[in-house]
Amino acid sequence: MPDGYDPDFLATRVPLPVSARAVRALAYPRFTVLLDPGRRLAVVTGVNIDGERLLDLGRTGEWRLDPRIDADLQTGPEVYARNDLDRGHLVRRRDPGWGDPAEGRAAMEATFFYPNAAPQAAGFNQSKELWLGLEDHVLSYAESTDQRISVFTAPVLGDDDPPYRGILLPLQFWKIAAWQGADGLAAAGFLLDQSDLVDLSDGLRAATPLGGFRTFQLPVAEIATLTGIDLGPLTDADVLRRRASRPTERLPLTTAADIVL
Repeated sequence: MPDGYDPDFLATRVPLPVSARAVRALAYPRFTVLLDPGRRLAVVTGVNIDGERLLDLGRTGEWRLDPRIDADLQTGPEVYARNDLDRGHLVRRRDPGWGDPAEGRAAMEATFFYPNAAPQAAGFNQSKELWLGLEDHVLSYAESTDQRISVFTAPVLGDDDPPYRGILLPLQFWKIAAWQGADGLAAAGFLLDQSDLVDLSDGLRAATPLGGFRTFQLPVAEIATLTGIDLGPLTDADVLRRRASRPTERLPLTTAADIVL
């Protein structure tokens, strides 16, 4: 039975971020998706990751619609057909796959429901690989504590996103990782920008000559402003905010060494 995101997973309570949009809360094993039916995409996802109990399980699972919500309220397979779009996991496949092997397998396979996907330009480069590895980097940093993190990820649902096959195609994605540090709750915010990779002039193609994915670390407060989401205690826990010597603007990331934790 789906249990969803646990706000008490860390030593400090961290509620699931709250959106002012009308959303459907969809609970899955160890994670929750807040789906905006009007946009047919998630506005918030939250997952609990136990780094000490992560399992090394092979990839299983097929993308499928969630039967709890009407198909026309989800971004389904028709958006991803015959183009250069990937079904981008918001909650990564491996993140909820910990603990008991049967439970871990079920949690990993639940990440293949379409409400947990968002369209991302196909192909990999250094910046996108960095984005996909952010949780692993934070887990490694948190090894001195309890090796638990909670991660929140979603597309930025902008009003000026370009229309495509019945949806507005998001051009940016945000992520916040939270963990229990030596001085209490700590959080770091990140942004992925795929604007330079989306070209709608001829169907949809990944416009690689224009550039690549751009990844930034930025203040958690800026994510709140950008998305209109109430991030609760995550804003005050921001590692950038606590380090007065650090700039408050976006920090371009090219390797994990650039990340401020």
